[in-house]
Amino acid sequence: MAETAKMSLKYQIVPVTPFEQNCSLVWCSETQRAAVIDPGGDVSRIVNAAAKLSLTIEKVLLTHGHIDHAGGAAELAQRLSVPIEGPHRADQFWIDGLPQQSRMFGFPPVQAFVPDRWLEHGDHVTVGNREMSVLHCPGHTPGHIVFHDAGGKLAFVGDVLFKGSVGRTDFPQGDFDALISSIRERLWPLGDDVTFVPGHGPTSTFGTERRTNPFCGD
Repeated sequence: MAETAKMSLKYQIVPVTPFEQNCSLVWCSETQRAAVIDPGGDVSRIVNAAAKLSLTIEKVLLTHGHIDHAGGAAELAQRLSVPIEGPHRADQFWIDGLPQQSRMFGFPPVQAFVPDRWLEHGDHVTVGNREMSVLHCPGHTPGHIVFHDAGGKLAFVGDVLFKGSVGRTDFPQGDFDALISSIRERLWPLGDDVTFVPGHGPTSTFGTERRTNPFCGD
């Protein structure tokens, strides 16, 4: 697991599923209340990681509806009696298709669900006493969102952007031009010094990707 970040919101990455998806425990150090971003599976591993940090999980946050990001959401929410917030409503068809996705990719059976709160661009979500803003960043999926902690100069970007790459757009309703527009028009303005946690692989900064990413760099 990754080291805890020393920012206004602290986080720890918990890799889950055979796809090594970066599920993130994100918490407010004042209250020890936490959110789980993208629990794609391995729910017991996530719960145990939170227990070791003495965290109280208060909600599930989803960037998008793909199985490796949302596959464990319903189980975790039911186990802990917490709400699911996100993604944008445009990803409802992906969440409705989670049972089919689980069979297609060889995941344990999962159930579809309806989030307690769909999120829109400009919304905010709370984690303890902290707050993150929501950016709608379509392209990888039509309802993909990003969570931004302005105070900590930190963003959780799901599969929009990776170190040295960008998200796939060959899935249903994927759109490469929309993805690049999302990155350039909604992520870059947040600042070069923002560290981002992608859905897979190592963290990076927006500044580094602007300089070096062959798909979306300046």
